[in-house]
Amino acid sequence: MKLLRYGAKGKEKPGLLDSEGRLRDLSSVIPDITGETISPKGLARLRKIKPESLPLVRGKPRIGACIANPQKFIAIGLNYSDHAAESGLQVPKEPVVFTKQVSCLSGPFDDVTLPPKSKKSDWEVELGVIIGTRAKNIKKADALKHVAGYCTINDLSEREFQAERSGQWTKGKSYDTFGPVGPWLVTADEVKDPQKLHMWLELNGKRVQNGSTSTMVFGVAHIVAYLSEFFTLMPGDIITTGTPPGVGMGMKPQRFLKPGDVMRLGIEGLGEQGQKVVRDK
Repeated sequence: MKLLRYGAKGKEKPGLLDSEGRLRDLSSVIPDITGETISPKGLARLRKIKPESLPLVRGKPRIGACIANPQKFIAIGLNYSDHAAESGLQVPKEPVVFTKQVSCLSGPFDDVTLPPKSKKSDWEVELGVIIGTRAKNIKKADALKHVAGYCTINDLSEREFQAERSGQWTKGKSYDTFGPVGPWLVTADEVKDPQKLHMWLELNGKRVQNGSTSTMVFGVAHIVAYLSEFFTLMPGDIITTGTPPGVGMGMKPQRFLKPGDVMRLGIEGLGEQGQKVVRDK
């Protein structure tokens, strides 16, 4: 299934795509796409519904983040060896873990707003993992059983805030709109292998990132099990798993986002995003 949320910001409704790619309204069945509704029990209920029995959504409504109210938005850094190299950093021996504040969640086609003092905002196409069942101290062999689905994420980053202002990476990763998630949550049963997905990002029509999840240092199963050792993963939690090379920080000369730029990105089978860059007031 491809689950999504549509409508005005803060008033999104749940929906799904039918076999012909048409948006169907799920609001008569569930109140929203949440951790509860993507639990194994919740997904089993949705799979029994015939999409053609649901109302068609007319027009082209705004698409919101594909999951509502996650408790956590967790990120993994330097998880592609070639990206670590372009960043001038060593490949980590263990996953580099930081958080994005959930207030940065954004729709996949919403404008990206640069902080007023931003000079080094950057792009990162990443595979998103959305947890479906509580995971605590689990084994790697069992980890994927806890995944409800996958999505496309743009892990936007303000590099000066991240690396030059001391402290943790979180403050360079969490500005409002720095977490476009979606357009859809694709349930795990429709993703044969999360480690074999092509991913890309274009800036102003030029392909700048072109990679594959096959080159991750730590795969999805490893990451989910690893995180569960340190804190409990809850249904609806989002994990964004790192980016391949081609970010602005790694270019020579470096190239960072400016108002008017347009990003377009996608992951095989998980849908595309598109954002225009504006300056926040």
